Amino acid sequence: MIDAVKENLCINRVVGNKSFQIIIEGDSIIPDTKPDILKDILATGNVCVYKKEILDGKIRLDGNIDIYLMYLADTAEEQVRAFNSNLNFTEILDFPGIENGMTLDETVCIKNIECDVLNGRKVSFRVTLTVDAKVFLNENEEMIKEIKGIDDIQEQISSFQMNSLVGQNVTRASAKETVAINSEDNLQEILSSDFNIMNKDTKISYNKVLSKADINVKIIYLTDSGVIRKTEETIPIMGFIDIAGISEDDICDVKYKVKNVLIKPNQGEPSINVEIEVEMFCRVFENKEISVIQDMYSPSRNLEFNQNKVSTMINMQNTRNVINIREKVKLDDIEHSKICDASARAVINDKEISKDMVRYEGDLSIRFILLNEEETNTRAQNVTIPFSFNQEINGLNQDSRVDIEITPVLQEFVKDNMEVSAKIDLEANTNSYDIGNINIIDGIEEVEGEEDNPYSMVIYFVKPGDTLWNIAKKYKSTVQDIARINNIENPEKISVGEKLFIPKTSKCNCRNDLVFNA
Repeated sequence: MIDAVKENLCINRVVGNKSFQIIIEGDSIIPDTKPDILKDILATGNVCVYKKEILDGKIRLDGNIDIYLMYLADTAEEQVRAFNSNLNFTEILDFPGIENGMTLDETVCIKNIECDVLNGRKVSFRVTLTVDAKVFLNENEEMIKEIKGIDDIQEQISSFQMNSLVGQNVTRASAKETVAINSEDNLQEILSSDFNIMNKDTKISYNKVLSKADINVKIIYLTDSGVIRKTEETIPIMGFIDIAGISEDDICDVKYKVKNVLIKPNQGEPSINVEIEVEMFCRVFENKEISVIQDMYSPSRNLEFNQNKVSTMINMQNTRNVINIREKVKLDDIEHSKICDASARAVINDKEISKDMVRYEGDLSIRFILLNEEETNTRAQNVTIPFSFNQEINGLNQDSRVDIEITPVLQEFVKDNMEVSAKIDLEANTNSYDIGNINIIDGIEEVEGEEDNPYSMVIYFVKPGDTLWNIAKKYKSTVQDIARINNIENPEKISVGEKLFIPKTSKCNCRNDLVFNA
């Protein structure tokens, strides 16, 4: 009787990685409490995906775009004003090869917002979104770990390092803060808001993942005296994600996604109430060494087995480094303007992977909001700075998979005569991994054998591609017996044309090889 001891392996596989660009369009009516639009100045926004779903061959995203439109009012003073609008969207995107039950990791960003003033009270928005979608499949594969009940079983065993999913979970954390403004300012309305999640960090402890980060919030507002101001605050957030069976040596992959934003002035107080809800989705992997039976046979019994090739993630690493960008930026009419705000966004356009290194090429887009000297009027200007950098990652090769997330962690802009000195630090967080193929045996049975041959020993001449294992398996012998009788010190080294004496252990199939009776 064959007693096969089996083990379950949690196999992680990236089914697909696709990028999309989608257009969301919609019209908005300016509230009656706001003046007519003479000219649009700047449209900014935040996007939130509140529901996602994997269908067969498609992904569905439901979300909302929160837009601030800063505009020049059609009044005698031509004052700068703003209004807030929301665009809801549902997008179904083709993604061949995926199906329900898989895991979707998506990153959705606003690439561009176009505004068309249809008349003084109606505005048409056209928002371009970029979607980076990665779909994972986590499945259990059953493999035979050990054979019992066969005394002379011969096994060829190899060791593999793999990244096995320990678990995944999600939590939500809230950033709540009362952001103070100048006590002399009487806030009339908020003109725009911007936020950036940075300084991300994780720690594993007692079956929990502690995830924390900082949210940098910048708000531009209008006072009742017509002056444009900016206030800025950094708010810490923290969340605990429960995942059983994890250890400090495991690898954490945490994604932060903004789900809800509320920014409104506090009535009667020189302050603004800020509430931001952030989803933290965490996947934890262990670096696991497994021993896998690659081949097997019995000299005394005829065995047949089923071998299955599975692909899984291996050599997973997380690498962080900081990119320092120092540039002189030229802006139109800067000598008569003040910098109210500047926000940088990095986009990777190309990457080249080589041994132990990946080289990135990208663009740093900076949006400046400039004020006149009286701080009562504003304009926007965009500047693009190309950049490149190398990131060293031990063990990387040309077939490795690399995902990068770049976050500005420092942004300083100083007006210097006719130019602006830009000091920007970008944190590059790279997840890299390889795809490994493992052959596992998941079924075995005994079948009727052939008749014994009359020979007790075979003389065999080594052919190209032969191994001692394959020869022993073919003639129902063992590697140890062949090595012993031929005085072979290293069973891994045999030469083409070498003559081997192969002792018979049991019945064998000798076919047309040279044989003699012992």
